[in-house]
This record gives sequence, C-alpha cells and structure tokens, in this order.
Amino acid sequence: MRQPRSIYLVLDMENDLVHVDGPSGKGPLGEQVRQRGILAKTATAIKKARDAGVLVGFVRVGFSSDYKECPAGSQVFSAAPQHGLFKLDSWGTEVHPELEKLSSDLDIIKHRVSPFYSTTLEAQLRALGVERIYCSGVSTQAVVQATVRDAHDRDYEVIVLEDACAAHSAEEHANSMQSIARFCKTETTDTVTFTNP
Repeated sequence: MRQPRSIYLVLDMENDLVHVDGPSGKGPLGEQVRQRGILAKTATAIKKARDAGVLVGFVRVGFSSDYKECPAGSQVFSAAPQHGLFKLDSWGTEVHPELEKLSSDLDIIKHRVSPFYSTTLEAQLRALGVERIYCSGVSTQAVVQATVRDAHDRDYEVIVLEDACAAHSAEEHANSMQSIARFCKTETTDTVTFTNP
C-alpha cells in the first residue's frame, strides 16, 4: 500500500507576475512581492521541502499562442491576448529563475484561477498518494484562495505559508488570509516543518 505523502505547491510564481521586468512585476503586485521578500522565502521553502523528502509542484497559468482556452468574458483573463500575457512557451510563463524547478517536479498548467479546474492536478495527487498540500504564491486573493477552498473540498489537509504569499496590497493579502482561515492551517517559511503524513 502506498504511503501517504505531502506536496508543496508553488502557485503562479511565473515571470509575467513576479519578475521585476514582467507586466505585473512593475505594478502593485510586484511591489508587494519585493517588499515581502516572496522570492527568497519561496526558494527557502522549496529547499526545506526537498530536504524533508516532500514533493514539489509548480502551478502556472498559461494559454496557447492563439489563446483558445482564454475566457473572453473573464475580468481576470480577457485582456491577456491583447497584451500577450500568459503565453505558453514564452519567457512570461516560465517559473522565476530564482526558484529551482526540477524535471521531476509536478508541472501543472491551468487556464483559470483554480489549479484544480480542468487540469490533471487531482489525478496526479491521487496517483502519488498525496494527502497534505503545503502552498504559497501569488496572488493571495486569487490562486491561493482558490487552491485552499478546492483542496479542502477534496479532503486534503492544507497548510498555507503566509509569508510566501502576496496580493496587490498588504490589506488585500490580510483580508484574503482571514477569509480562508477556517479552511487551512497557516505557517510561515520559518516555522513550517515539512513532513509526509
């Protein structure tokens, strides 16, 4: 029988969103990423997870070059085609270079906010025997919240690394963390002890 496992999901830490030269990196989200030291904290957490024998997975939002998966009516994604955002196989959808991504890591491409929607994430987690999800990333009010709520309803234990998450403002981040407090546990990259269940 397969032993239960944990995974650390790194959420949307791609160049378009968090690199200083990326479109969002030049705006309020990028400012919060830098002020909160999100890249360094995420890199530390990835190393801690690997050292503990915990799986690592990267979730990225991305669309084909013709944007056929992009919802035209979405307030989140509808402007992506005209600005060339989130185009797969481009610099913008690559994981930030400061974060170590290995070929053995899970690599989940999503076309909506939640990493569970129309992706292979759940099938891979079930196949690997994952029962606990550690997660962090940007933005707190979007992918982090969606991951926590969807994972909770799929009966996973969820632990959010709060200090490795960021939103477009400190207030929005705090409000988002408060709104998901009932659905997850909260740790920081300093206090977390990565373990398999």
